[in-house]
Amino acid sequence: MRILFIGDIFGRPGRTIVKERLPELIRDRAIDLVIANGENSAAGFGITPALAEELFELNIDVITTGNHVWDKREIIEFFQMADGNHSPTRRVLRPANYPKDLPGFGIYQGRKGKTPYAVINLQGRVFMASSDDPFRTADRLLQEIESKIILVDFHAEATSEKISFGWYLDGRVTAVIGTHTHVPTADERILPQGTAYITDVGMTGPYDGVIGVKKELVVDRFLNGMPVRFEPATGDIRFCGVIIECDENTGHARSIERIMLS
Repeated sequence: MRILFIGDIFGRPGRTIVKERLPELIRDRAIDLVIANGENSAAGFGITPALAEELFELNIDVITTGNHVWDKREIIEFFQMADGNHSPTRRVLRPANYPKDLPGFGIYQGRKGKTPYAVINLQGRVFMASSDDPFRTADRLLQEIESKIILVDFHAEATSEKISFGWYLDGRVTAVIGTHTHVPTADERILPQGTAYITDVGMTGPYDGVIGVKKELVVDRFLNGMPVRFEPATGDIRFCGVIIECDENTGHARSIERIMLS
């Protein structure tokens, strides 16, 4: 199976380049499964039900999120409408290590053709808002999953926490994909027991800015410390992601390739 994971889709620029480049990627690289982090797809902050549907129409199978998942309140009602494992509301995830009584789900189990797969969304704790232990949450969730192909979006800030998490799950999941910083790292590799790993897959959106935001706004914020309304940048739009090839019988990754398209 060949899996494409798309890095954090940021605002309209990110959505536009996904619409432009995803069809050819699926065709030319024989992609079977598409997963994308969409927590910044609504003008850089949050995701709405309408935008989730828009991304699904582009042949994205599962959307993961992170600490910005609640920025658009209408997503809460969307999560509360979940009526079955395969409904669109179940295919948008929020971190599984959030409190259990919050709306939404942190894991999705589905099929592509005859091949079952699972996607887990977890959030780190270092330099992030308080949440349950992602390591032990992963242990618990893995006991519930029967499919061999398991992708984990680990939405975290600290590289040390991400790398530790990759080693912790090595051989137990197909891939650990880091998101959140919007800065792609060049450390993609297959760990010894067969797990594909990258510390951060990067951002799909405008690079003529500061992690997606207009650079002059962020620079001014650093200079004077005054609050400012952030707006998405518009230039140098790039599509960032990784392509993972894995064995359907064992779930082990054979390769991971970092991509950046403009």
